[in-house]
Amino acid sequence: MSAVAWIAVGSLVVWVWLLLGQGFFWRTDQRLPRRAEPVRWPSVAVVVPARDEAEVLPASLPSLLAQDYPGDAEVFLVDDCSTDGTGDLARGLSVRLGGLPLTVVSPGEPEPGWTGKLWALRHGIALARQRKPEFFLLTDADIAHEPDSLRELVAAAGEEGADGFDLVSQMARLRVTSTWERLVVPAFVYFFGQLYPFRRVNRAGSRTAAAAGGCVLLRTGAAERARIPESIRQAVIDDVSMARAVRRGGGRIWLGLAERVDSVRPYPRLTDLWRMVSRSAYAQLRHSPPLLVGTVLGLGLVYVAPPVTLAAGLLTGDAVAAWAGGAAWAVMAGTYMPMLGYYRQSLWLAPLLPFTAVLYLLMTVDSAVRHYRGRGAAWKGRTYARPEAAPEP
Repeated sequence: MSAVAWIAVGSLVVWVWLLLGQGFFWRTDQRLPRRAEPVRWPSVAVVVPARDEAEVLPASLPSLLAQDYPGDAEVFLVDDCSTDGTGDLARGLSVRLGGLPLTVVSPGEPEPGWTGKLWALRHGIALARQRKPEFFLLTDADIAHEPDSLRELVAAAGEEGADGFDLVSQMARLRVTSTWERLVVPAFVYFFGQLYPFRRVNRAGSRTAAAAGGCVLLRTGAAERARIPESIRQAVIDDVSMARAVRRGGGRIWLGLAERVDSVRPYPRLTDLWRMVSRSAYAQLRHSPPLLVGTVLGLGLVYVAPPVTLAAGLLTGDAVAAWAGGAAWAVMAGTYMPMLGYYRQSLWLAPLLPFTAVLYLLMTVDSAVRHYRGRGAAWKGRTYARPEAAPEP
């Protein structure tokens, strides 16, 4: 066989393994567990870190204030040094709309060794603990919840013990409106699921741990055992670090796709999506040059090789290269279709996944370049030049 044919066959073998051996990552059926409602509804403190979120807050905060929750619940919004009037806007929305009680606090700039979001969570959680809540709902300022969202999350967590979950997280449905959002956003969730297969995350005793930071219901006892957020204070990818800390502390975690939790943040341009991915892509690789090289080669073999070897095989008459490359591309597109269906997008976008993968490859390389230039993970006017993993608890 030719070298091109060997590459095509290798890619096909990898795709067959991904299809069957990577926790069925491509399936989208991991939805919030349904349980009987508790006899007594536990108290919940909703903590919302917010930095310069005046644009999206009118579409998200009212959904939290309007939660139809039978137990005690209160919202704590942490205004993280905003310059656009985020805190005042939140107070005004609360006065005008009513609903759950709202407390707004401004902790000041982060101390050394803390990322901004976790610094905000630290103060929000500390303030909320004075009310002795049984759960924290940690949710981003751009996340809108249906009125029964909190109720369903708490019911899904169940009673504390062998059958209950200590952390329940939903991957909010991101906005998909612009052309670039349609092309990039479903792939973002698809790639996340490939790295952290939801079924594997949810299996008791699994070593795979992950969460989606936009919507995390965390049992207070589990947070204390895992020393959250202190134990992950330097984490750029705070949601995955949080899930790992909870699992290390003996907690049970669950992660799935949301049906009634949505992000309202727009990413209309490619540059907006590029910043979202590149700010943390190299941190995902633990700032390791060998892992970066391996990732680039792996993405090339898995996503770029199928269409390239198919075209090369057709042009040169190499039947093996054409057949194997085409089969690998077909498997790839087939695994992507459930995610496109979840996002209500045309299945004709599935064959374009190799192009989107190239974009993610370039975003990852750009993330590494920024890191070595000292710009690191930049977000909302802050730059974490060389963030490191937090010490083990």
